[in-house]
This record gives sequence, C-alpha cells and structure tokens, in this order.
Amino acid sequence: MPPLNRPLRLAVALDGGARYSASAFAERAQLAERGAFDFITLEDSLGQPAPGVGRLDALAVLASVAPATERIGLLPTVTTTHTEPFHLSASIATLDWVSRGRGGWIADVSTSEADARLIGRRPAAPIDELWHEAGEVVDVVTRLFDSWEDDAEIRDIATGRFIDRDKLHYVDFETATFSVRGPSIVPRPPQGHPVTAIDATAPHARQTAARYADVAFVRTQDPDTARAVRADLRERARAWGREPDRLIVLASLSVDLDASADAVALAELVAAWHTDGAADGFHFRPRDAERDLRLLVNGTVPVLQHRGLVRHFYPGATLREHLGLPRPTNRYALAREASAR
Repeated sequence: MPPLNRPLRLAVALDGGARYSASAFAERAQLAERGAFDFITLEDSLGQPAPGVGRLDALAVLASVAPATERIGLLPTVTTTHTEPFHLSASIATLDWVSRGRGGWIADVSTSEADARLIGRRPAAPIDELWHEAGEVVDVVTRLFDSWEDDAEIRDIATGRFIDRDKLHYVDFETATFSVRGPSIVPRPPQGHPVTAIDATAPHARQTAARYADVAFVRTQDPDTARAVRADLRERARAWGREPDRLIVLASLSVDLDASADAVALAELVAAWHTDGAADGFHFRPRDAERDLRLLVNGTVPVLQHRGLVRHFYPGATLREHLGLPRPTNRYALAREASAR
C-alpha cells in the first residue's frame, strides 16, 4: 500500500466529437486545465478509425492547443511502427518547445497489415517484435533529445559562433529496422526528455513500459487487475535497474456520467483505489467528451480537492514538475565530464 501522502495523479482523454475542430480541442484542454489535471491525451493511429472516417493528427492538434493553455501537459499518441525515429523525435521535441515544457507522447504500435500497406515500407510484424522495436525507438528518441547539450547554443554575434560543436553529439544507433546518426535538428527540449507514456494493459507492452516509460496506463474497471499490473510493472522496472517510484501507473477508466450522476461515488472509487495501492492515479476516458469532462471538472475533482487528495493549482510549470519526475541529465554531458576526470 502506498503512503497516504503519495500524490494522486489525474489525466483525461479529449477523444470523441468535434473531430475536425482544433478550437474545440483547445476549449476542452482549457476546461481540463481549470480542473488542474496533470495532462490530457489524444488518441491516434496510422489507419482510419472506421471505413470512410478520418481524424486529425494528434500531435499536430496538441501542438496547436499548446498556445491556448498554460500549465496542463499534452500527450498525443504516436505510432512507432513504420515511423522514422528521427522525425518523430524532432516532432515531440517541438511540442515540448511550443508548450514551454509540457509535452510528451504515448508510444504505440501498429499490427495491422492494412496500415503496413498504407505506408508501404514493410509488412506487418508480430506484436512482440513491434513492442521490442518500440523500446528501441524510445531509446533512440531520448538519445536524439540529448544530442544537443543544454548549453550547446552559444549565439555569439561577435565571433559568429552559433553552436559549440563539442556539445553536439552523433547518436550512431542501428537496429534491424532503422538506423539513426543524428544529431537532432531541434535543440534539447525544455524538459530534457518529454514525458513518455505507454499503454501497458496488454502483456506484450509491459516490458517496454517497465524499461522506458515515465507513465504506464492500465485499462480496467477492476482494482485487483490494476493492482496486479502495477506490481508487475514495478517489479520489471526494478529488474531493469530503475527506481520503481519513477514509473507512474495510472488506471485508465472509462467514465459515463450524466447530470444526475453522483460525482461523489466516482470520487469515492478513486480514493479507495488509490489508498489501497491499486494505482498511482487515474486516466479518465469520457464516453461523452463534452458532458463528462465538464462533470469531472465541476463535480469529481472538487470532491477530491476537498478531501486533500489532489491539488487546487499547478505548483510548477512543466509536466515533469506536475508528475514529480526529475529532469534527466544529458547522457553525453555526463560521459564527457566523466572522461575529463
């Protein structure tokens, strides 16, 4: 059981409705920010959600939402399968810059042969191979974030030096499916590494989540399942040499509220699961994006705030600060300093 003063993390999905309206997503994000949610999520995939139905690019949507918000974190889903890691890294770093340190991403894979045909690079692969590759992508993406040291930019007009080339680094990362040299075209993001999340509901994804994720989701309505998966993820993280408390496990709950719903009942459920160690927090997936988000912000969250379980405001500016996660030290700067000793 976690200590009772352990912070309760809250996130909410913006999916559903207003499919082609960026302003509608911005309004939802602003509403979630008024509820002091740690972050919002937006789903995406390589293929169509249904025949004849399209969707906007999640990462681009949340990049457009960034200037309309001030504190809330922004996590779009990004598919690592068939996607070039170099461009993926640049896009996520850009999201972190335009949001002033509130960016992140949910790494996902694509098993569909139809998706593979859309891209045309290679056939679909087994799920275990795809999640192994996803881990490699996360690894190289963070190396690209580090390929610029924090003070690599000089911008010295007098000497005409823009960059300290000794503080730019080549990644030289090669796997069975991709090769990346670097350095990135985008300077190191404000958070160092934007927050990485993975849906660890399926067993195939858990090893990758335990090794690389800052946040893991478990889609379940059952506290025993959430507790078991959380324990499994923490044990796997420990086996990788990680501090288990650095992996935040959120129960991802589907919520269906209406004006007559007892918001106190949902708050009771959240408090009970958290106190019992089933989850470090919750990721709500509203069935009705407009209605349920409003009821969460105006009903459930105030009850949790009144009980002292969640904060009333954002104490920091970045998503890592919201989540209590440290800013990673640049690996290349560490290596250079170690070799100089």
